[in-house]
Amino acid sequence: MRTFVKTAHGADLLGEAAALHWLAEASASGGIRVATVVQAGATALEEERIEQGLPSPSSARAAGAALARTHAAGAPWFGAPPPGWDGPGYVIADTLTPVLAKDDPDSKAWGASYAKRLEAYADPACELGVLGPGDKSLVTSVCERLRAGELDHPQPALVRAGGAAAARLHGDLWAGNLLTDAVNGEAVVIDPMAHGGHAETDLAMLSLFGYPCLDEFLAGYEEASPLAPGWRDRVSLHQLAPLLHHCLLYGHGYVAATRRALQRTLALPRQS
Repeated sequence: MRTFVKTAHGADLLGEAAALHWLAEASASGGIRVATVVQAGATALEEERIEQGLPSPSSARAAGAALARTHAAGAPWFGAPPPGWDGPGYVIADTLTPVLAKDDPDSKAWGASYAKRLEAYADPACELGVLGPGDKSLVTSVCERLRAGELDHPQPALVRAGGAAAARLHGDLWAGNLLTDAVNGEAVVIDPMAHGGHAETDLAMLSLFGYPCLDEFLAGYEEASPLAPGWRDRVSLHQLAPLLHHCLLYGHGYVAATRRALQRTLALPRQS
C-alpha cells in the first residue's frame, strides 16, 4: 500500500485520525470506504494514498448507497466527536469547528447543535467585518428558529431504523474529499470532520461545490435510505454551515451566496 504523510501546525491530526477510524467502522457493514490510517500523531498523519479516477454513474450510485449506510451507523448525540478524542473541535486555518460534549445542553437536539455550529462561524466572521449587521440579524433569526425546533425534520430511513440519536457524518463532504479509486472505481473518503448530526448536511455540502454524477449519487442514497419529504427545499439550510465557514476562511466572496441561503432558510415553513 502506498502512503503519504499529512502535516499540520496548530491543528490536532489525532482528531482527524479518530474520525477516519470511526467512519471506517461502518465500512464492514457496507458503509463507504475510508482511507486507511497507518499511524497518527498530533501534527503528522500517515495514511493510504488513493490513485484518483473519475466516478461512473454506477459507481456514484453505489457510493451514495454506501454513504447512507455510514450515516445509519449513528452517533450517540448531536455534535458527538469520534470516540477516543476529546476535541474541542476541528481546526482549519485557525478556525474552530466545534464538537459537543454529551452534557452540553445543545447536544440534545439537532437544531440547537446546528445553531451552535453556525454561530461558531458567524460570530468571528462578523467581528472581522466579513458579515455585516444585516447578515448577523439573519443568522440570529435562523438560530432562533433552530433552537425552537421549527426547522427540525426526520433523518433518512436507515438512520431512523437504526435508532441512534444522530447520523454519523463525514462533516466536510465536498467533492475533493470524496475520491474515486482509479484501480477499482470504488469511492473513498478522506479528510473528515466527523461528528453526530443530520444526514442531509453531508448531502447538501456535496451539492454545494459540485460532484460528477451527483444525481446518480443521490439516487443511490435514496434507494438505500429514503430521505424525508421536502429534502430538496432544505438544501440551503444544510449548506449554511459550510457557507458561513467559507466566509470566515476566505472572506467576502462567499457572502452573497450565504445571504441567499439564509433568506431561503427563513422562508421555510415551520415543520409539523
